[in-house]
Amino acid sequence: MDGGVGSAMTMGDDFEQLPGPPAPAGPSIAIFAGAMVGLTLIAVASGGVLGLRIAAVKRAEIQASTDAPPPPKVIAPYAADTNLRDLPPIIANLADPPDAWVRLQATLVLDGASTPKPEIVAAEIAEDILGFMRTVTLAQIAGASGLQHLREDLNERAAIRSNGRVRELILQTLVVQ
Repeated sequence: MDGGVGSAMTMGDDFEQLPGPPAPAGPSIAIFAGAMVGLTLIAVASGGVLGLRIAAVKRAEIQASTDAPPPPKVIAPYAADTNLRDLPPIIANLADPPDAWVRLQATLVLDGASTPKPEIVAAEIAEDILGFMRTVTLAQIAGASGLQHLREDLNERAAIRSNGRVRELILQTLVVQ
């Protein structure tokens, strides 16, 4: 063996150094846990402040409602002595088209003291409405304006038939088939 200066080999030279476990690439778990605790505390504080704010608003609303003046009195559109009388359902065929039928349900608002026999008045008005509905065409009662005109016509007929004892005729249903 030649004992040259540069040729001496040791046993450790045959092995390369193997890499160890990789160093952590990002922040440590302790930093992550600290951030989560901080965010949790912020959320708890925000929820507490919001809850106190909502409670203060509700308390103010309750205080305002107890201090508010009483609501104004509602004035009834009719006197206390008015009566309501339901008309029997009126089923009639229309003038045009001939195969169209109409079913009408209405209520009469009558003067209570001045109407001696409301059943008779209601029957006469129902008969008059039946005759009137047989002269109406489908085009006349189509749409919102047609319904308004029909309502006005029926109110006028009821007032004339009852000598002014009917204050209003209220249409409950109107079905055209």
